[in-house]
Amino acid sequence: MTAANVPDTAYDGDALSAQLNAAFSDLFETDVEALWVATGTAANCLALAALCPAHQGVICHREAHIEQDEAGAPGFFTGGAKLMLLDGEGAKLAPETVEAHCAAIREDVHQVQPAAVSITNASEYGLVYHPDEVAGLSEICKARSLGLHMDGARFANAVATLGCSPAELTWKAGVDALSFGFVKNGGMSAEALIFFDRKLAADTRYRRKRAGHLQSKGRFLAAQILAMLENDLWLDNARAANGGARIIADAAGDRLLYPVEANEIFIRLSADEAAQLRASGFDFYDWGEGQARLVTSWNQSADDIRPLAKAIATL
Repeated sequence: MTAANVPDTAYDGDALSAQLNAAFSDLFETDVEALWVATGTAANCLALAALCPAHQGVICHREAHIEQDEAGAPGFFTGGAKLMLLDGEGAKLAPETVEAHCAAIREDVHQVQPAAVSITNASEYGLVYHPDEVAGLSEICKARSLGLHMDGARFANAVATLGCSPAELTWKAGVDALSFGFVKNGGMSAEALIFFDRKLAADTRYRRKRAGHLQSKGRFLAAQILAMLENDLWLDNARAANGGARIIADAAGDRLLYPVEANEIFIRLSADEAAQLRASGFDFYDWGEGQARLVTSWNQSADDIRPLAKAIATL
């Protein structure tokens, strides 16, 4: 960031921004278009706007971040496209569920027609989509001419868990656009929007400007992303966060509500137990009645995490 603090062309015309396409093309083993944005919401919604016209819809899970936590931004960015909400264990969509939903929609002007599917990897409950699961959804999308978007706020955590390549989890499995999260994984204020269908990028550059996300000093966003990609720092950070989650998962035992496959842990916790942990100095999200959500960070050591794990184990 300090090294980027020199005069250069404004917006995305600087030398660092110009390196993004090549850097991400190397990472994904194919030619991609990469745009920086400041937030995950912007990355998600710009991707959806590229994939879905205003009069159509985006299929997603009922618990998806784009539905639960983005304050209507998908509708704002797309100009009114509908989110079509489906169910699925662990906030994951299954191909048969998507197919059944599409099959039930009449092909007439009285019903909203789907244009895209959006999945979150890792999901809102910390579960990962494997490449074959993504490919199964992609088959439905291709058969019905739907775009496939991946919300990858925790994409790094998913790759770290699976041990696959970024390519295997995205374009090789049929993904058209990826929101590649960096802020949750050590970045300061930069996310990346990756288009594997490169034709989608041209109009998105105008949408990014229109939405107020073309920052005049974009080189500072590019600098963060390039630093995270260098020597796979993004993957090292994700492995560290996932490792911390395993420490808590092992201590939680049968309190676990879902398998721990990334850096989020969901546990059963009574109000009294939650109060006891907070009284000991720990902080976490309440997640509905009798449940809690814990998230480990890339910069927390095992020594940082073990006191909480011990406190949970001894409740």
